[in-house]
Amino acid sequence: MRKFSIASFSLQTVLKRYMLFGFILLALFIGDSDGQKQQLNVFTWAGYVSGDIREGFEKEFGVSVLVDTYASNEDLLAKLLAGATGYDIIMPSDYMVSILIKQNLLAELHRDTIPNFQNISPLFLGKYYDTENRYSVPYTFGTAGIAYDSAVVSPPPDSWAVLWDKKYKNQFSMLDDQRETLGAALKLLGYSLNTTDAKQVKAAKEKLIAQKPLVKQYKSEAEELLIAGDVVMAHCWSGDAFRATETRPTIRYVIPKEGSSQFIDAVCIPKSAPHKELAEQFINYLLRPEVNAKITTFTKYGTCVPTAKEYLPEHLREHKFIYPTKEVLESLEWLKDPGDFTRHYNRAWEEIKAK
Repeated sequence: MRKFSIASFSLQTVLKRYMLFGFILLALFIGDSDGQKQQLNVFTWAGYVSGDIREGFEKEFGVSVLVDTYASNEDLLAKLLAGATGYDIIMPSDYMVSILIKQNLLAELHRDTIPNFQNISPLFLGKYYDTENRYSVPYTFGTAGIAYDSAVVSPPPDSWAVLWDKKYKNQFSMLDDQRETLGAALKLLGYSLNTTDAKQVKAAKEKLIAQKPLVKQYKSEAEELLIAGDVVMAHCWSGDAFRATETRPTIRYVIPKEGSSQFIDAVCIPKSAPHKELAEQFINYLLRPEVNAKITTFTKYGTCVPTAKEYLPEHLREHKFIYPTKEVLESLEWLKDPGDFTRHYNRAWEEIKAK
């Protein structure tokens, strides 16, 4: 880069430049004071921030909220690692929170500007991925399983094995998510979702490659496929299944007997966020019981704010799959960051998708 010393400029040139800089600052100030709204940029899962919540925050705080979406935690990570700097709010799942912390990509939260943090149930705090909740606030919790149309699929499935049944060729979808989809095969084979045994991951990969000719589509947003009748079964997250049921009442959801995953999706602020203070106001807003209830009503995932249940419709307060029984919970695992072993999952997924 070429360098210039101030001695190479005339005094008049220097003054002109300072005046120009002053005019630019003045123009920016006038723009802000002339009704230009501050914008909160949210990067999240599809169907995770309702128009009602967004518009309520916009109206109360006099700002605009822009929502962009991703299909998997790995997509979120890739975008942040590629240098995306415009996002104020992100909503990674638990294991991805731990990865983002290790990558130094998250800002520490100022608890004094999020007083509604006290509304969160202790059951959802202090988890393995952020033991002091310095970087994350629980947003929702849910599970992965199988949604199916009970008018078509018979008998009702109870095992991951149904997704390898040739009878349903080209009639079901799988999550476009490497850890969840490899996880389904791992559980069917009797292994942990978090295995660090390369032979077990290879076996799961081969199981999914054998399954691939039967799969209609890899898609993380299964709700629309189920509603349209494009598939009669879907490996999906619980909220997608319950939302689909509202439009297509014959849709059912099951957590396979071999077990599955459970997750907490969190709200975090990227270290590069341009509007951190506004982002913390948004988090505090989400933790109001009456607002938090809207999250569950919209997403059909469980609330982490107990007092929010008072604002929920009766059928969502004690929903047996939104709030699984103790027996079901014992069959679930948290997906965890496998550290350097991640490369084995990455390679397996690449080989599956390439077939």
